[in-house]
Amino acid sequence: MIDEDALSAARVLIIDDQEENIELLSDMLSLAGFRFVFGLSDPRDAVRCFDVYRPDLVLLDLLMPTFSGYQVLEQLATRLEAEIYLPVLVLTADTSGQVPQRVVAAGATDYIAKPFNIPELIVRIRNLLKNRFLRIALRRQQSEIAQTINERTREMRTAHFEMAERLARAAEYRDDTTGQHTRRVGALAALVAQELGMSAADVELLRLAAPLHDLGKIGIRDALLLKPGRLTSDEFQVIREHTAIGAALMADGRSALLQCAEQIAMTHHEHWDGNGYPRGLKGEEIPLEGRIVAVVDVFDALTHRRAYKHEWSAAEACAEIMAQSGRQFDPQVVAAFMRIVSLVATI
Repeated sequence: MIDEDALSAARVLIIDDQEENIELLSDMLSLAGFRFVFGLSDPRDAVRCFDVYRPDLVLLDLLMPTFSGYQVLEQLATRLEAEIYLPVLVLTADTSGQVPQRVVAAGATDYIAKPFNIPELIVRIRNLLKNRFLRIALRRQQSEIAQTINERTREMRTAHFEMAERLARAAEYRDDTTGQHTRRVGALAALVAQELGMSAADVELLRLAAPLHDLGKIGIRDALLLKPGRLTSDEFQVIREHTAIGAALMADGRSALLQCAEQIAMTHHEHWDGNGYPRGLKGEEIPLEGRIVAVVDVFDALTHRRAYKHEWSAAEACAEIMAQSGRQFDPQVVAAFMRIVSLVATI
């Protein structure tokens, strides 16, 4: 509901070339409780006055010899369109049959014929203002609802990403007590993806999904995962299962993040030449995201100490990756990685 204080505080602009008409309407509105009424006798100043006064309703005379009400409506058109239902009530002595259609087509909200009935005019003005204020309140309410929805969506999205990050850290924690391998893989993968020209949205998605590449390690027992010596053939076959385990854990995910992470988990050990696992995919049969993570995962694993290995220098790791270009790794991904490898120290 619109209270009387809101109505009495409405700003009314009267545009009429006759000063006596402005005075009459102003007195009438004042007696009806309207406290802010402004009159303009030169319709050519309508735009400037509109911008300064910012009315809630315009009372507009139609038949003015120097500048007609139609011309005023034409000048105010863009401003009226930008407002939330700002009513223009045309006052006219022209009662010909074409007036209602013409004034509405020109941008007016309604019209009333002169000589007008004062109580009827006041009721029309009040109803038009109530309509305006209700629409403004509705727009504000819709904006607040949309803001609340956006905030809840952001909260859910943040919680979703945080959960994915914690899952990635949990999977990695047993053989990387710092928990930083997954973060580094995500950051490096994003840099390579950007260098390859992927869209900003896809780069960000890869940054968030790549850390889940080894989620399947959760299903591998510690005795194998942390074994300090060389694995037997049978043990290595068990280790290989982490790709399928990780993909299965994220299968049927409805979010783009889980779908991307599932794909990476399954394919980041596939080789460009077809000699990888688990499905022996070759070349571009391997999703680009999997090819990117394959390179950065190996680089990070080589350059950091684990329970079963010493770290390599960055130069040694880069040399190995270059040696595997066209065999284990996609040559284009390797080339992109080499172009950004100088940034690795800052990650």
